[in-house]
Amino acid sequence: MLKRVFVAPDPGRLRLRSAVRSVLGIGLAVTVCGLAGHSLVAAVIGGLAALLALFTVTDATVRGQLVTTALLPAVGFPVLAAAAVLHDHPVTRDTVFLAVVGAGVYARRWGPRGHALGVFAFMTFFAAQFLHTEPGRLPELYAAVTLALLASSTVRFGLWCYERRLPPAAVPAPPGGRGLARTTTRQAIQATAGATFALVAGQLLSDQRWYWAVGATWWIFVNTTSRGETLVRGFRRALGTVLGIALGLVVAVPLHGAVVPTVALLAVSVFGVFYTAAVSYTWMMLAVTLLAGLLYGLLGVLDPALLALRLAETGVGALGATLAVLCVLPVTTHATTDAWIQRALRCVHLCTAEAAARLAGSETADPTPHVAALEPLLSRVRLSLAPLVHPLSPLRARKARARRVLALLDDCAREVRGLAAVAADPEASHDARLTAACRRVEAAVEALTTPQLPGDAPAATVSVAHPPEAEPALMHLHGLERALAELSAPLRSSPRSPLVDA
Repeated sequence: MLKRVFVAPDPGRLRLRSAVRSVLGIGLAVTVCGLAGHSLVAAVIGGLAALLALFTVTDATVRGQLVTTALLPAVGFPVLAAAAVLHDHPVTRDTVFLAVVGAGVYARRWGPRGHALGVFAFMTFFAAQFLHTEPGRLPELYAAVTLALLASSTVRFGLWCYERRLPPAAVPAPPGGRGLARTTTRQAIQATAGATFALVAGQLLSDQRWYWAVGATWWIFVNTTSRGETLVRGFRRALGTVLGIALGLVVAVPLHGAVVPTVALLAVSVFGVFYTAAVSYTWMMLAVTLLAGLLYGLLGVLDPALLALRLAETGVGALGATLAVLCVLPVTTHATTDAWIQRALRCVHLCTAEAAARLAGSETADPTPHVAALEPLLSRVRLSLAPLVHPLSPLRARKARARRVLALLDDCAREVRGLAAVAADPEASHDARLTAACRRVEAAVEALTTPQLPGDAPAATVSVAHPPEAEPALMHLHGLERALAELSAPLRSSPRSPLVDA
């Protein structure tokens, strides 16, 4: 599992750059809050605001990211005020908290901006419980959040805005539909139901730290679509929390809140959150759990009993999410997986067509944006198939087929990246065989993405040309043809037995 984190592909070192930039941005935000004379509590909520802005704002363009970041206080400040005013009114507070949960999940229907604003609203209410916020502290907290967002934005959009040199990355949108057919609507209801269970059960465990259970339920639902994805994420969250607590007992508890080593480890934890998020939810949760433990150490309340309570509350939250996705308007894995695979295949075709046009002499053709858009789509495919490839999955045949699909899609991505690199070479010349090869790729994608009705004959097998020996572009196209041809078996065989049915 650790090997997977450090050997996972990192094109352009984007994960590394994001992690380092986030440490600098959050560090600057906390430093500015300190220099402004804010209390430790205000500095903590400022650092959290900076972390959320850097972690959740994922609009496709820099301009879009700026707008979303500017909108964060518009949703965060009213929620923070409500949490502070209602702190001593448990019933009303809990009702409003559940409303924030439902609204935050439902906001995903508006894409990356809605997702970021929903997460920020939830975490603002959560932080108010974490810090026992009272109305009298609101002006200081508002000032800290504003300063922190300005500081982190200075790093992200000013000092180190590497996105300006990259093509806009297309962020996959959640499935559409209307009413209860819309996934975000169903998930909003599921999340609210799961959070209600977690809130009640969490308060039975602790009337002081009950919000941990609600937070666990919330984060299990983030970036998932089907019940299979949610169940796997719940397991990984619990595993990451266990590992993080074990590490906290060894590292955080003995420090007793000592400032210098704690701050150094906080920076390491922040780096870990951002570096591992895209490849391992378990390791991200380990970093988050250690981060929370170190913060409690700074606040002077960390002990082994508190870590044990956090584990219990996380278990309650995971159970709430599990019951909700199984019993309340479940969304099957099969309902989403096929759509993501088809979108990835169409993106492969667009990459190929643009690369071929570029090699043919077109000055406007550019495969780079499509190559950038492919990785988020493949990430969605991996997430959707995660329930089947999980080590505990009992469906061995379907596990093998799912792994085969992922391996072949990764082969497609590798060949597309190589083809784009060749096309970017100004010395690369056009070969007439490129046109024929691209047509075969187009035919392969059409065969794999054309819906088949019950009773239809199986799609024709895609033919593969003999591998060229010298032309690099043709070699990549041949590899792409081969991968697409081999995808026909797991995607098109046995129509009565779908690839995924969870």
